[in-house]
Amino acid sequence: MTGPPLYVALISFGVLAGVTSGLLGVGGGTVIVPFLTLAVGLSQHAAEATSLLVILPTAIAASFVLRHRGVGDLGLALRLGLYGAVGSVLGALLALALPASTLRIVFAIFVGLVGLRLTRDGLSRSRT
Repeated sequence: MTGPPLYVALISFGVLAGVTSGLLGVGGGTVIVPFLTLAVGLSQHAAEATSLLVILPTAIAASFVLRHRGVGDLGLALRLGLYGAVGSVLGALLALALPASTLRIVFAIFVGLVGLRLTRDGLSRSRT
């Protein structure tokens, strides 16, 4: 996909990823990486790197809206963000050390496990 169709897809998916991020607190890894690898054709490494860059403005925008409404713990977020930044350096180095096929499998397992856990928790809470 190239030219105008690519730009239309990127704009549409960018809006969708932003809505998903604001609505569900996810968007980067769980939504953008599969789109970039499957629809755009980026390598797993390039898709993850691009996703990390996309997360910053979308997270800031959604965070401002939620903080304005009094939702969230700013101190906790800043501490987790600091520790997350340190961990992200280690994770990026590990990702670069892995072959793309292995990284894709690790990513798929992670997304699958998260999906199973969320489904299980959602079903168990709906019964109570």
